[in-house]
Amino acid sequence: MQLVEGDLHRPAALRQLVSGCAGVIHAAGAVRGASQADFDRINVAGTANLLTALSSQAPGARLLMLSSLAAREPQLSWYAASKRGGESLLEKASQLDWVILRPPAVYGPGDREMLPVFQWMSRGIALVPGDPAARISLIHVSDLVVAIGSCLRSKACTHQTLALCDGTPGGYDWREMAAIAGAVWGRKVRLWQVPAWLLDSVARINILGARVTGAAPMLTPAKLRELRHPDWVVDNAAITAKTAWEPRTDLRLGLQQLRKAEL
Repeated sequence: MQLVEGDLHRPAALRQLVSGCAGVIHAAGAVRGASQADFDRINVAGTANLLTALSSQAPGARLLMLSSLAAREPQLSWYAASKRGGESLLEKASQLDWVILRPPAVYGPGDREMLPVFQWMSRGIALVPGDPAARISLIHVSDLVVAIGSCLRSKACTHQTLALCDGTPGGYDWREMAAIAGAVWGRKVRLWQVPAWLLDSVARINILGARVTGAAPMLTPAKLRELRHPDWVVDNAAITAKTAWEPRTDLRLGLQQLRKAEL
């Protein structure tokens, strides 16, 4: 195994990284930012640089781009638009062998975004950023890793954009997630719908602060539109048909594993 140091804006490092590869997993991405340009620099321009390196150094390699379910609704946020922009570059690269994966919210060991949600639930509170009836699909990181391998190996996946989830029909709403968490931790988990004015204020302050400090905030007005979207549900019909992959970890089992790891 060889470690290649670099980033998506160092062409020489990218060429060295992909030279002679049979497969490339593109999992790099910006998830924080205070403008569309912050996200596009990595998720669009960075992807373009990788495609250029692949075209010259490994034109026969399969490129698996780890996108996001957010790309389904690019009008909602800077992040969503940038992920869709990166996908569009692959769709135009007909000479390359590519596949795009759109996971929903991913959780598991090492997670930094969903983990705080479950930490609060373990204490008896579910912090809801929007409508408690909004539905989302989830996937445990272990299932996502297996799916990535399946897509890299399956010839039927070329030039495909595939969504995936933990297999729960219709996903989960906040009450269902709270009930499952409550059963796992053996306590009542109460929903608290965070006031819209409070989240809106924090998001605006984050943007103003970013202009002063240059920091890349997570919670912004654009991100709130994404978080408040009522339907982030997918199914596995297409990916299972192409690869025979099926998930093994639903939310109950995933939270049991997190509890054993003591969050």
